[in-house]
Amino acid sequence: MTDGTQSVVLAPTAPVFPAAARMPVVGLGTWTQKKPGDVRDAVELAIRHVLGYRHIDCAAEYGNEEEVGAGLAAVLQDGTVRREELWITTKLDNPDHAHTRVEAACRESLRRLSLSYLDLYLVHWPFNGRPQATLDPSLEETWGAMEGLVRKGLARAIGVSNTSAKKLERLLAKATIRPAVNQVEAHPYWRNQELIDWCKERGILVTAYSPLGSPHTHRYFKRGEDVPLLMQDETLKRVAEKHNKSPADILVSWAVQRGTACLPKSTKEEHLRSNLEAASWRLPEDDFAALSAFSKQYRMLDGAWCISPEGPYRSLEELWDTEHERGTSNVKGKERGS
Repeated sequence: MTDGTQSVVLAPTAPVFPAAARMPVVGLGTWTQKKPGDVRDAVELAIRHVLGYRHIDCAAEYGNEEEVGAGLAAVLQDGTVRREELWITTKLDNPDHAHTRVEAACRESLRRLSLSYLDLYLVHWPFNGRPQATLDPSLEETWGAMEGLVRKGLARAIGVSNTSAKKLERLLAKATIRPAVNQVEAHPYWRNQELIDWCKERGILVTAYSPLGSPHTHRYFKRGEDVPLLMQDETLKRVAEKHNKSPADILVSWAVQRGTACLPKSTKEEHLRSNLEAASWRLPEDDFAALSAFSKQYRMLDGAWCISPEGPYRSLEELWDTEHERGTSNVKGKERGS
């Protein structure tokens, strides 16, 4: 108990291999929270008071690690939590893929976060940010340097993000430490089921980013008018009304129920709490099935900013290793996403 009336809500956890650790399946996402002070306040609020967030997700590319670190320092210094109770994830930025840069980049993130180790360090994109004929350094070379972080105690677990099964298969063939997590977009409008099943079969935990359909980035990524907003979907609203819950609650429950972790974003206490509580509530099978049956599927973050006629990815199909991709973003070049 923290205030004498309400107990702390903790998210369920899922095993992370090969680290022999357990990760809370609902984390606080911090991407797009750019207003000064917002991230620090959200991190502190999510962990403190009657909220029980223990999983915080950030990235060097988001430019907010120092704010996350300030929020963490506040709750660690006053004894609200111990470091070992937290799960902190951050990500290697695209320009830092060279084996000579990986450790330095990790240490820079640790400095900004005011931490001595990470629970999870991810390769943010299978892309170094530079147009070139082939990816250099290769993902396998970058991964070799990532493995060194585990051996030196800088990261408990390592993984990837935005990475296809084909790319992961090549990486697994040479890895001495397997990827623990693949963080990818997933929600009812982009179930990503084939990739999730592939990862599950190989013991790789999938974390779903944009579990609410990334509603706040519609204008930023200049999506077409025909790309729908998940939070306005009539089926979703009907299910939410039926159970007297918010659409966001339903989407968090759906994500956890299908065996993924997820990273909803909010800075409001009532939303933070309800997102966390939703992880322990199960949708009835008929409602779960209805949300899992949308025929039209759309990536909200299609990775168009990685595409260049010079390579290494000349099309969305090459980036995602699929036969067909429906582009939704008109953002190009160096503008990047989650």
